[in-house]
Amino acid sequence: MRNKRLFSQIAVASAVAIILAGCSSGSQNASKSSLPKVEALKSLGTGEGQVNIVAWAGYVENGSNDPKVNWVSDFEKSTGCKVNVKIGSTSDDMVALMKTGEYDVVSASGDASLRLIYGGDVAPVNTSLVPNYADIFSDLKNQPWNSVNGVAYGIPHGRGANLLAYRTDIVKPAPTSWGAVFDANSPYKGKITAYDSPIYIADAALYLMKTQPSLGIKYPYALDQKQFDAAVALLKVQKPLIGEYWSDYLKHVASLKSGGTVLGTTWQVNINLAQSESVKVAGIKPVEGSTGWSDTWMISSKAKHPNCGYMWMDHIVSPKANAAVAEWFGEAPSNSKACALTSDKNFCTTYHAADQAYWKDVYYWNTATETCLDGRTDVKCVPYSEWVKAWSSLRNA
Repeated sequence: MRNKRLFSQIAVASAVAIILAGCSSGSQNASKSSLPKVEALKSLGTGEGQVNIVAWAGYVENGSNDPKVNWVSDFEKSTGCKVNVKIGSTSDDMVALMKTGEYDVVSASGDASLRLIYGGDVAPVNTSLVPNYADIFSDLKNQPWNSVNGVAYGIPHGRGANLLAYRTDIVKPAPTSWGAVFDANSPYKGKITAYDSPIYIADAALYLMKTQPSLGIKYPYALDQKQFDAAVALLKVQKPLIGEYWSDYLKHVASLKSGGTVLGTTWQVNINLAQSESVKVAGIKPVEGSTGWSDTWMISSKAKHPNCGYMWMDHIVSPKANAAVAEWFGEAPSNSKACALTSDKNFCTTYHAADQAYWKDVYYWNTATETCLDGRTDVKCVPYSEWVKAWSSLRNA
């Protein structure tokens, strides 16, 4: 298995300026007046011969010499739709690419999906035209990052939790809380790492939500100014502890191996890769829970090849393809029937694919908006554009 999601630091505030001040997500608090009127495809027609896709590296692979990596060629043979893929290196990159109208489908993470929805760049999805949607895990459907007012805007693809990694031969006693990376007196100062993105502000907010209830944080992506300032202040306290912020997972694995990093945020695949190189490292979901990500296939509101786009969305979440992508990429599959088809029969256990209790305290990335995503109406929340500015200021200080 391998993970090829090579994130770079999100530092361009202009790419997130499209967030509408009053937009929201979820069926409880979305503003219908701010939601662009875009119709879902009513029926599936003949394929147009090709489909243009924006995707994370590793999601659209075609290994003609590797039987494990054939989900693209399988699709092309069965549908007649040639796949053209553009790799998006960041969520901001994907948003910008989808705004051009040149792409039919995108694999959007939660820090991009609402921007695409409220920017009018993607259309609602007619799930009846995606037969494999029926087998998607129920706790991934109609969530705040992939639906509005009870209407689906995408097809869930996979998910993962952001874990706490530690070198078991160095960090003792074993940590149980995210407090280990925020302790100003940490004995591991200079060897702690954090994920390099504005969305990491939510990790600080999650810790404060669990440890300082007086702040009133209910959802780490819905922060009023006081709550946001508290999260940023915590990150400023943390900064002297940080040896490096990581976005390239391979560099993170190398740092764990060398001992340059001994404690900090990670993904399950990073742990697996490090352990495969005999590094004494473990990854846990701390007592506070964790942030995480759930990617969604979304169709452009200006798709030139909508029929092939729908065919792709159905194919890529089919049991066989979803199992193959999950193992190749390093994530929990979204299709409940995929686990039976993974080559590693322990894969879904490792990634907690069917363990819905495990995901109860995983707060998937979402796009912060002025309309608070936790349902509050008596205050304004800090929108994601301000998260980008705060993170840039923190990193450049």
